[in-house]
Amino acid sequence: MSHWPLDGPAGYRGAPLPQPRGGHRTRRSSPISPLDTDTADAPRRRRLEPDERRAQILACAIDMFGERPYAAVSTAELAQRAGVARGLINHYFGNKRDLYLAVVRRMVTLPRPEKVSIPEGTPGERVDAIVAWLLDTIAEHGTTWVKVTSHEGVGDDPEVQQILDQADDAAAERMLVMIGRPDVADSAPLRALVLAYAGLVKVAGREWITRGTLTRDQVHRLLADTLLTVITETMPSVEPQSGVAG
Repeated sequence: MSHWPLDGPAGYRGAPLPQPRGGHRTRRSSPISPLDTDTADAPRRRRLEPDERRAQILACAIDMFGERPYAAVSTAELAQRAGVARGLINHYFGNKRDLYLAVVRRMVTLPRPEKVSIPEGTPGERVDAIVAWLLDTIAEHGTTWVKVTSHEGVGDDPEVQQILDQADDAAAERMLVMIGRPDVADSAPLRALVLAYAGLVKVAGREWITRGTLTRDQVHRLLADTLLTVITETMPSVEPQSGVAG
């Protein structure tokens, strides 16, 4: 399997010093650190904490990897868009491939269980709520989510595949909890059913987000009808001794 080219560390070039009214240059009392991205206009903006700066860079990377293939994204352009020194990207993320892996992890990270509210009610009502949650998760980053989950433009990479496989397993377990079947989370056949359903979610998401062949409402109906059938008909036939909670 091939690996992507890596971007090595880059030097830092400080921004020009501001000119006072007399046209003479002022002297800076201390040198600029390679990791200090606040230039002479710093008093006009708030200095970001490290976690905030890292999140800012990651957000720009998510946008750029969604706009173009991996090979067409440069850390120099990313640094310019994020308003940081290129060396700061290396500091927080290592090289471009490491940054892409961070984007992949972000795309497949599910919200914490306590942030997901599934209403009580009929199986159909629960399914509608679950599908709405899935589509909200996809819509948050749209094109980038589609590219990451379908390997668009990046080819085969074992580390990316490992992240995606782990995310699929976590999503399958979460789904079984959400449909009221936490008791069968360790069942290989039922987890396989959910993983197969996840494949449908990815394809439907691509048709909706990038190809525009389906609307969100149409995707919702497709996924809801299929999931309801899986819960009420397929799962009992695969494991007849397990009842389906409603």
